[in-house]
Amino acid sequence: MKREQREETLKSRVREISRFYYQKGRMPSFGEIGEMLGLKSKNAVSKLVRKLEELKVLERDEKGRLTPGSIKFPVRMLGIVEAGFPSPAEEELADTLSLDDLLIQNHEATFLLRVSGDSMIEAGIMPGDMVIVNKGQTPKSGDIVIAEVDGEWTMKYLRKRGDVVALIPANARYKPIKPKNELKIAGVVTAVVRKYQ
Repeated sequence: MKREQREETLKSRVREISRFYYQKGRMPSFGEIGEMLGLKSKNAVSKLVRKLEELKVLERDEKGRLTPGSIKFPVRMLGIVEAGFPSPAEEELADTLSLDDLLIQNHEATFLLRVSGDSMIEAGIMPGDMVIVNKGQTPKSGDIVIAEVDGEWTMKYLRKRGDVVALIPANARYKPIKPKNELKIAGVVTAVVRKYQ
């Protein structure tokens, strides 16, 4: 395979992993990477992960699980810069992505809400953040949802156990909410946007 083809293949693989990360809110497992990219052997997946670690696209935590490196910053995928410009090796990975394309799957069914309150801070959702909500997505247990509970609007984790439904905060100061009369789910939170300046 020529160098240009190898670079394009690598860019494409990074885009797929990045898409998974922003859609699922977590990094894929080695098995999921293999399945997603059509890599049949564990060795091929390990080799790709090592390459992406060298380029600082991915990192590993103390337990060896994959964590996002430069993949967290999806506007231009150049690697991580520390008080200077990316190295030529990192620049070979240069690519641009539309944030709309990356974060929004269904434009017609998507809306933004500004977060007020701190009941979801342990999920990384802070007061003042914007959440992207897909009202066309079927909510599953474990999703963060926007819901109207007995006439009050809230954002919480959805938990279903048999016929019992509860809304669970991500802050130990708050108690789970169990609807007394009515629960309407307006949409599933698919992304969080935070502006620092």
